[in-house]
Amino acid sequence: MQKRKTNSLWSHNMLTGKKILIGITGGIAAYKIPTLVRLLKKAGAEVQILFSPMAHEFITPLTLSTLSGNPVLTDFHNPETGEWNSHVELGMWADIFLVAPVTASTMGKMVNGIADNLLVTTYLSAKCPVLLAPAMDMDMYKHPSTKANVDKLKEFGHVIIEPKEGELASGLCGEGRMEEPEEIFKIILDQLKKKAELKNKTALITAGPTYEAIDPVRFIGNHSSGLMGYSIAEELASRGAKVILISGPTHLNIEHSNIKLIRVESADEMYDVAVENFSASDVAIMSAAVADYKPVKAAPKKIKKTTKTPEIKLITTPDILAELGKQKTKDQLLIGFALETDNELENAGKKLKNKNLDFIVLNSLKDKGAGFRHATNKVTIIDKDQKIEKFELKSKKEVAVDIVDKLVGLLAS
Repeated sequence: MQKRKTNSLWSHNMLTGKKILIGITGGIAAYKIPTLVRLLKKAGAEVQILFSPMAHEFITPLTLSTLSGNPVLTDFHNPETGEWNSHVELGMWADIFLVAPVTASTMGKMVNGIADNLLVTTYLSAKCPVLLAPAMDMDMYKHPSTKANVDKLKEFGHVIIEPKEGELASGLCGEGRMEEPEEIFKIILDQLKKKAELKNKTALITAGPTYEAIDPVRFIGNHSSGLMGYSIAEELASRGAKVILISGPTHLNIEHSNIKLIRVESADEMYDVAVENFSASDVAIMSAAVADYKPVKAAPKKIKKTTKTPEIKLITTPDILAELGKQKTKDQLLIGFALETDNELENAGKKLKNKNLDFIVLNSLKDKGAGFRHATNKVTIIDKDQKIEKFELKSKKEVAVDIVDKLVGLLAS
C-alpha cells in the first residue's frame, strides 16, 4: 500500500506557539480564509478571527470558529454575557495580524484612523507586523484613492500582499483577485522567520541632524528629519535585534521595546555616545547627517544684530564614521551613508574605502523625492566588493527593509 504524502506546508508543527490574528472584511474572497485557517492550525498556530460588520454577509462565524477553535469576534462586547473584547489585548496578543480580504473601505479607515469597529480599532492597537491582502474589482483597485491608501499603508511599514490578475466576482478579468491561501501561508512563515533573524544581535544606529551652537539661539545644522534612521532602527528591532538609536534633534519618537533611544544635540555628543557603545555592537549603521563644521566657540549670550557683520570661525567636527572604521573588528559590520550632489558613485566609493565600511548607502539630491524632507528615498547600495545595487524611489520604511535585507545577507555569509 502506497504511503500517503504529507503536505510539506504542514510539517513539523513549525508554527507551534505562534499567535495569528486574522481580520476579515466584507469581500467575496472571504471564502478562501477557511483553507488558510486549516493550514495555520495544522502547522501548530493559534488563530483568532475578527469580523468587520460586513464580513457576516460573506461567510459564517460558525465555520471559522469551528476551524480556529476560538469564537469569532465582531463586537466590542458580548451583549449576552457583558464580556468585553479588548482591542488593546488583541493587538498585543498577536505575532502577526493579517487582514484578508481587506476592502477599499477598510483600507481607507486604516489610513485615516476611523475606528468604528473592533477590527480597525484592534489594527490601530497592534504591535506586531501587519499583512494586508486586498481584494476588489479591478477598477476599484486602480482608483487613485485606493492606490494612495495602499501607498500610505506601505509607508506605515505594512506588508501588502498584492492581488493577482484573474476572474473577479464581477465577471471581469483583471487585477484585484486576492492571493491564494497557500501563498499567504508562505508569506506569514517568511514574516515570522524575519522576526527572529537578528535575535541576539546588537545594532547601533545614528539618526537625524546635529546642531552646532553659534549662541544660545542660533546653530549650524541641516534639514535631516531623522526618518531614515528611525525607520532602519524599527526594521532591525522588528527582526529581533537589540537596537541603540542615537538621535540628533528631531520631532520623531519611538516605542518599540527593543530600541533604546539616546538623544543628543551636537556632533561631539553623538561621537562620545557612538564610541562608547560601538564595541558592544555587532552592527553599526551611521545614517545621521552630522554637521561637518562647528564654531570654535559658542557665544554665551545671544549675539545682537548690529551694522557690523560678525565673523564666525569654524573648525571641523569629529569624524564618527572614520573613528568607528578604525575600531571595527572582523566580527563587526559598519555601514555608512553618502548624500551627494555630483560625482555620486565616485565620491561614495571613496568614502566606502576610506572609512573601512562594509557597504555604503548612496542617495543623490538630483533624484526627485530623495534625501532630506521627504518620506521617500531613492538609494544605491555599494558594498566593499564594489557590487552596486540600485533601487527605485520608495518610502523610507521600504528602503529600510532593503538596507536590512542587505545586512542580513552579509551576516549570513
